Amino acid sequence: MRLVFLGPPGSGKSTQAQAGAARWQIPSISTGDLLRDAIATQSDLGKQAQTHVEAGELVPDTLMVGLMRESFGSPATQNGWILDGFPRNLAQTQALDTLLQIMGQLYGQVVYFETPEDLLIERMLKRGRQDDSEDLIRQRLQIYNDQTTPLIDFYRRRQCLIEIDGSRPESEITDEIASALQPLVSV
Repeated sequence: MRLVFLGPPGSGKSTQAQAGAARWQIPSISTGDLLRDAIATQSDLGKQAQTHVEAGELVPDTLMVGLMRESFGSPATQNGWILDGFPRNLAQTQALDTLLQIMGQLYGQVVYFETPEDLLIERMLKRGRQDDSEDLIRQRLQIYNDQTTPLIDFYRRRQCLIEIDGSRPESEITDEIASALQPLVSV
């Protein structure tokens, strides 16, 4: 099973990716975790990424794709994966398509967590992170809307998008995802 989890910050996609990974015994691949690990181990890609992170810049698509390529080469990903936070824009989507074709992996389903902005802000403020002021949260949501929202229509046209109401309780969302994906698990 190969899944992409899309949703704005605070939508619960990371929580659901971890739950799905445990349920289906496949890795959840978080771009944030990949970046932190690559920087911590000082891999070539990690050193390049660190320069951008320290400057407060977004890590370029080419570096993110390189990190994804390394992840897909791991034996743990051969039976499937859940992508959490990738792709974030159309360029990354096209790179993912190319990467999967090269690796001979089939594209799976995309689960989109649709969540009202007010609830996203409330959830992120409750996390209590130092960089989670309301202004910064709104700025991140605007970047998400500008870059990632076009992916929703892209995947909808591909007929591989599953839309989930991310405003409900965590357990209900987990159950809905499992129910929506059950036909794929049975195949």
